[in-house]
Amino acid sequence: MVSKLGNLEAQVMEVLWQVAPEVKTVREVGDHFPDHAYTTIMTVLTRLASKGFILEGQIGRAKTYVASMSKAEFISTLMTDALDLASDRTAALVQFARTVDAEGARALRDALQEPRP
Repeated sequence: MVSKLGNLEAQVMEVLWQVAPEVKTVREVGDHFPDHAYTTIMTVLTRLASKGFILEGQIGRAKTYVASMSKAEFISTLMTDALDLASDRTAALVQFARTVDAEGARALRDALQEPRP
């Protein structure tokens, strides 16, 4: 089950997903958070790595970080985990389908018509 992200964790993930999707050092991520100490960002990155949300590497002496999954994959996993909580998956899926807009409904229909791997 994917754990929920804290507020700062979610903000850091946004940086890794959208603002800077390539490998980043603590300092490069921290540059997006001028109100937070270097050590705070380092702690958040370490925590995200331990949860499996990001991959840790090293270039020279600097630790590096990159998202381990795309934002779409993360959200899909959250949705699957939520469905796993339902005693009636069909009812939950039907209720969800009724809440999406026309564009979302088209996307779901198209995805369901694609051959499965």
